[in-house]
Amino acid sequence: MEGLTSVVHGLTSAQVAGAKANHVPRRSSRSLSAILRANVFTLFNLVIGVLWALILIFGEWQDGLFGLVIVANALIGIVQELRAKRTLDRLAVINEAPVRVRRDGEERLVDPRDVVLGDLILLGPGDRLLVDGEVVHSDGMEIDESLLTGEADPVHKRPGDRVLSGSFAVAGSGAFVSTRVGTDAYAVQLAEEASRFHLAHSELRAGVANFIKYITWLVVPIGALLIYSQLNNSADLGTAITGAVAGIVTMIPEGLVLMTSIAFAVGVVRLGRRRCLVQELPAIEGLARVDVLCLDKTGTLTAGGMDLDQVLPVRDGEPVEQALAALANLDDQPNATAEAIKSRHPATPAGWSARASVPFSSARKWSGADFGTRGTWLLGAPDVLLKGGDAYDRATELAASGTRVLALCRTDGLERAQNGHAEIEAVALVTLSQRIRPDAHETLRYFAKQGVTVKVISGDNPLSVSAIATGLGIPGAERAVDARTLPADPAALGELLDRHTVFGRVTPQQKRAFVTALQARGHTVAMTGDGVNDVLALKDADLGIAMGTGSPATKAVAQVVLLDDTFATLPHVVGEGRRVLANIERVANLFLTKTFYAIVLSLLVGLAGIAFPFAPRHSTLTNALVIGIPAIFLALAPTLERSRPGFVPRVMRFAVPAGVLCALAVLATFWAAHHGSSDLLEHQTAAVITLFLTTWWVLVLIARPLNWWRGALVGAMAVLFAIGLALPFVRDFFALQPGDLGNDLTAVGISLVAAVMISVAVKLAGTLRP
Repeated sequence: MEGLTSVVHGLTSAQVAGAKANHVPRRSSRSLSAILRANVFTLFNLVIGVLWALILIFGEWQDGLFGLVIVANALIGIVQELRAKRTLDRLAVINEAPVRVRRDGEERLVDPRDVVLGDLILLGPGDRLLVDGEVVHSDGMEIDESLLTGEADPVHKRPGDRVLSGSFAVAGSGAFVSTRVGTDAYAVQLAEEASRFHLAHSELRAGVANFIKYITWLVVPIGALLIYSQLNNSADLGTAITGAVAGIVTMIPEGLVLMTSIAFAVGVVRLGRRRCLVQELPAIEGLARVDVLCLDKTGTLTAGGMDLDQVLPVRDGEPVEQALAALANLDDQPNATAEAIKSRHPATPAGWSARASVPFSSARKWSGADFGTRGTWLLGAPDVLLKGGDAYDRATELAASGTRVLALCRTDGLERAQNGHAEIEAVALVTLSQRIRPDAHETLRYFAKQGVTVKVISGDNPLSVSAIATGLGIPGAERAVDARTLPADPAALGELLDRHTVFGRVTPQQKRAFVTALQARGHTVAMTGDGVNDVLALKDADLGIAMGTGSPATKAVAQVVLLDDTFATLPHVVGEGRRVLANIERVANLFLTKTFYAIVLSLLVGLAGIAFPFAPRHSTLTNALVIGIPAIFLALAPTLERSRPGFVPRVMRFAVPAGVLCALAVLATFWAAHHGSSDLLEHQTAAVITLFLTTWWVLVLIARPLNWWRGALVGAMAVLFAIGLALPFVRDFFALQPGDLGNDLTAVGISLVAAVMISVAVKLAGTLRP
């Protein structure tokens, strides 16, 4: 890169125009071609397409209506995912933090995709490295490479050192020249571990995938048996093929995957309207399962920024104000504490030039500088810098009132201070007032009501954190724990975490350990944060939630980003997750009840060698009224039900007994009708009436509690079926012939008995535990 970049001036505009740009495919969502392939070329569409072709060849076109499911599934899935893609892509652009570069001698903010090879990139605390490069300037710059190497300790970088994309600055400032951009960058070649769009583990998706896998294996042998029996039972090849297809099509839960995808996609769009970026779709499921929410006080319970309150000298005759001003103006990218001091002291005093400095880091909890003849000064946490004394006692009293307190100290050397061997003397105490978020109290009350335990985890003084948490009404906040006294053993740590809610002086490594310990005790943990000290914990949590104004590093690893930085958005986020999961479980019960009654029917019909009880068009009618139309409303309806683990066993405990009893009722009606008359169409019509009534009762059970709109929904489906039976052209189209009153009354009677048995069986099965 020699000759391309000047450390002072950076690239020229002409050099930028001819350089390779940092073009990396955005990973916030699938491409259009991938969406089309995923929704069109599916196993379901292949199976249904083959069966549809068989009906068109051997049967009547009305029996091929189920083929429209291919078109409907594909179109609905594509449209919903495209809506979600547009939302994700639009929000992802907003979420991308601009990069500070120096070009033509001026500092500029550019889009990450506009960074070019040879750019001089400037770094400050919290900045994420998007490209590889070589350090050309370092002012105490420390880089956290934990996302690449797994090593949690920051690495000091000096001129000439290599830096890699995927890491981020945690302390100090500096600059580096980009040497590899775009797909050549190290993190891109490793699939960008810190920010790739990947699917987190999802019990819901795994459960649906298992259903599909097992059902596919069942469809093949049962379908073959059914085809064989229908061919043996009927002299008419068309009737045999039609009966076999009716059974096979009904076995396939073709809408379950579609409804799952739609529910996820709609959840993303709804949250997007609230300026909440969901970077991983299954994160919506995580939202519903969360039972412990770990909050980083600063930036979450308290608003961004602080105000300098008081400067209380401890020793007379010291240049307190000048030392504060000099320390606050050391860094080009000051943290919130330095910003608060700079608002009162905007410039470095004359004669206060630093010969050496140590930037602030959350692990160290202090910063300092050697100002030559003016002395060496430190500014940081009193309980870290001071070892007792009057100043320490006074700081403790101030912190107990909820005020953030810093100690301004003199020392005999920076290096000795870093090694813990320096003599440190308190010169003044500095108090900062924190801004409580106006929405914090109501949001915390919501979580308490929903059974979500809140843990406040902060690097600040435990007494200060306790005072703020107590004021917000967090249970147990008065018993704050100093994290420096916590055990290292994960089991003992987990036990303490379960008993206490407020923790102060927590290091970044401890935050990560907190998450792991809580998960080991069976909790689903969400972690919120906005600073680089939260990154490791956010990445390990079941659900990482970053604030929109947080550091680029936190937003890169979080699954959810609150772009408006509004704490009050969290209840909507959790509520949306619960809505999605509860509704998908309802829909899964519907689809899998259909699958199980079809499997039982096909198996029994195949073994008995009798005609199938209904034709494909009959299945199309009943499925539309008791599954297709209701599923759309149920999948997108509001709900406050809390998600519980065990999705697959619960669905099985409902769908298996309900499906088996529906199948037995249909066969009983078909057998009774068969002995009462010789018209196959009348037999099938009686069976269809029973099929509708029993599955409609399943819909009633699933839709509970029946509020006004759910009651209207299930009532409307019954009315539509009755109208279908009453209107001649509908009867002709769907091949219904309800002419035999005895058959029809038998169907109703058997349905009533089956409905009672289904209610009892489902209730008994619901009491079982896997």
